[in-house]
Amino acid sequence: MKPRDWAVWLSPVLSGVLFVALWYALRAATGLQSWILPTPEEIFEAAWKEHGTLLRAAGGTAIGALGGFLAASLAGLAIALGLGGARWLRAGLYPWLLVLQMTPVIVLAPIIVLWAGPGLPGIVTVTFLISFFPIVVNTTQGLLSTDAYQVDLFRTYDATRLQELWRLRLPSAMPYSLAGLRIAATLAPIGAIFGEYLVGNASGGTGGLGFLVYVYNTQIKIPALFATALISCLLGFIFVAAVSWLNWAVLHHWHDSFERHDR
Repeated sequence: MKPRDWAVWLSPVLSGVLFVALWYALRAATGLQSWILPTPEEIFEAAWKEHGTLLRAAGGTAIGALGGFLAASLAGLAIALGLGGARWLRAGLYPWLLVLQMTPVIVLAPIIVLWAGPGLPGIVTVTFLISFFPIVVNTTQGLLSTDAYQVDLFRTYDATRLQELWRLRLPSAMPYSLAGLRIAATLAPIGAIFGEYLVGNASGGTGGLGFLVYVYNTQIKIPALFATALISCLLGFIFVAAVSWLNWAVLHHWHDSFERHDR
């Protein structure tokens, strides 16, 4: 491994060690109690003590996040194909997509409960609303950013619109689309937790991570609350890692970014 590669791997480790050291230093300097600022050690102790509850909750959150992410991916790609292929549709629909994106989900929560229902359907709906916009925007931008000379070449050889879309515009838009999926992957667990907090419910005394946030907050179990945040981060890393692997699998054979990285 080259020295530069070692630096890439060690940099996050060193920055993490520095962050933890500053955390302990702040706790020692201020004298704050654990219910205000727990130490990393207290957070891990709480995570181990509550690991059964946290794992069950993480499983429920993962289901809601995955459902909303997949629905957002399918709908976002389909809408982007329409927006990228028809200027009149883009002019008519895109402003309303912006309006929907800028509307706070918390305002829509009563309507979501009324239409989709509480529990998992509502959580999936909230996750969908939070996740799908980056996919639509990035994919549409990729479709519109296709090299004009290549488009002219396709039309010179009388390629059909479908051939132009399938053989030229979609491959050109793939890096943009995968970037949108990566953004959506970071938002999906957040959307699921937010949805659980807004429209979720708990059957049999259990619920997702959003439900645990409410429970631990009301019980003033601050180390356990931090542990819930830690599990939420790990869930987000899993989603991002899956999309990053997809990005590598699709692009590393031909896209310039991977070729430059390999060199």
